[in-house]
Amino acid sequence: MEEFRAKTGLDEPVHIQYINWMGRVLRGDLGESYMTGVGVSEAIFRCFKVTLKLAVVSMLVSLVIALPLGIISAVKKGTVIDDVCRLFALAGVSMPNFWQAYLLIIVFALTLKVLPSSGYGDGGITYLFLPAVTLGTGYAAVTMRLMRSSMIEVLQQDYVRAARAKGVPEHMVIFRHALKNSLIPVVTVAGLNFGYLLNGSVIVETIFSWPGIGNLIVSSILSKDYPMIQGCVLFIAVIFVLVNFAVDISYAYLNPRIRYENKN
Repeated sequence: MEEFRAKTGLDEPVHIQYINWMGRVLRGDLGESYMTGVGVSEAIFRCFKVTLKLAVVSMLVSLVIALPLGIISAVKKGTVIDDVCRLFALAGVSMPNFWQAYLLIIVFALTLKVLPSSGYGDGGITYLFLPAVTLGTGYAAVTMRLMRSSMIEVLQQDYVRAARAKGVPEHMVIFRHALKNSLIPVVTVAGLNFGYLLNGSVIVETIFSWPGIGNLIVSSILSKDYPMIQGCVLFIAVIFVLVNFAVDISYAYLNPRIRYENKN
């Protein structure tokens, strides 16, 4: 034990340990895993590639479902179509990820036997489908509700009424005048959701044995692999900062009235 403490620097005072750790982090060295001896940075980036693939597909699933349903629900406000779309959103928000994951496994893997129940395999769409749908539909419900409320608000603006009064076709009013402005709050939520996806969904990755960041964090906590836990937490924090920065920049494109410059 004393040899291990001396090798890892745990015999130093706490403030010295922290200074040494920060010095290594600034050089890109997050240490080595206590369990496997593999570099923490290497393990994180290997798992991040897998999580990135799942995050991108899940976000595409979310947006493909949420944006059309949100627009249709807003345009058809107060109709049966609107009620059906809102019912879908309510079900998506209310349904826990783990319950939905097991339902999909029962239907597609055990009953129909058309998709694998878990694992990464070759990383193809057959292994991606179930975890991506589980994550994507959950985030789609939240995004769809926000898209609907934002679109309804924009459609009541004066410039939209003016466009309709001039005889502009309805599809141009919706997609050219209303859609771009209504996307601003949606981009905020979608960006944060993508940040969560990039950091790995712990429950879904564990259920589907997906070898991503979420699964890495769980296994590191269970084995008390502290360098790996520290590295994952730091990596997650950096990802959130970068995603929020990208979202802020996107505002300037979506709304030209927003300017990020110092006005003195």
